[in-house]
Amino acid sequence: MTAVADEGWIDRIHCEDALAGLRRIPDGSIDLLIADPPYGLGKDYGNDSDKLEAATYLAWTERWIDAALPKLKGNASLYIFLTWRYSPEIFVMLKQRMTMLNEIVWDRRVPSMGGSTRRYSSVHDTIGFFARAKDYFFDLDAIRIPYDAQTKKARSRSIFVGAKWLEMGYNPKDVWSVSRLHREHRERADHPTQKPLEIVERMVKASCPPGGVVLDPFMGSGTTAVAARRCGRRFVGFELNPDYCELTRQRLDALQATSPQDEPVTD
Repeated sequence: MTAVADEGWIDRIHCEDALAGLRRIPDGSIDLLIADPPYGLGKDYGNDSDKLEAATYLAWTERWIDAALPKLKGNASLYIFLTWRYSPEIFVMLKQRMTMLNEIVWDRRVPSMGGSTRRYSSVHDTIGFFARAKDYFFDLDAIRIPYDAQTKKARSRSIFVGAKWLEMGYNPKDVWSVSRLHREHRERADHPTQKPLEIVERMVKASCPPGGVVLDPFMGSGTTAVAARRCGRRFVGFELNPDYCELTRQRLDALQATSPQDEPVTD
């Protein structure tokens, strides 16, 4: 259990449906929501959660969005992983409730090895970035990308000396080229759609204040929990499959970043 009795829902992987579990999360308590829901592609997650017809899938999406958004603080934000199939409809849902800040394209660096012969090969995921209010938390300095030595040298004229953007790096663009986790990748766990830590940690560092709480309604392999722990944030997540709950626990244990009495638990 966590050390704080009245915050027993924090730093836990709740092995249950998010629509049920979200009722126990206090309203206005979450700093950042990262959602990687089923994409509606029929994948096997040990249940039928990804095997809904289009209309049912979109209705279910609206239900969990409406259940989750009241849990966010006034300056909180949301990232949602999607594909092109349903991102237009879901973005409209969210734009009726929040302010859309970016459509981020995740280039998965899929090698050119065949693919469909009747359409273009799909090699990206779409990520929506939304905020509740104009004063949303965003720490650009935490995610700046350093310039290489050659670029810095090319900007050595006196007018650039001491420029913050040159010393600290540039703002990440809205196309993120990060390799998917192929079977031999060192991060890869036993989950079909595991997201890279590099991507989720960027979201956490930019959009959750230190010590804040990140909510993931579809925890999957536990990447959001691992990213939060590595970045000095707290987390709460829901996951239907008990095998994935155990996988998350194992990944968190492997960090060896907390004392035994503070280890996250599953229920």
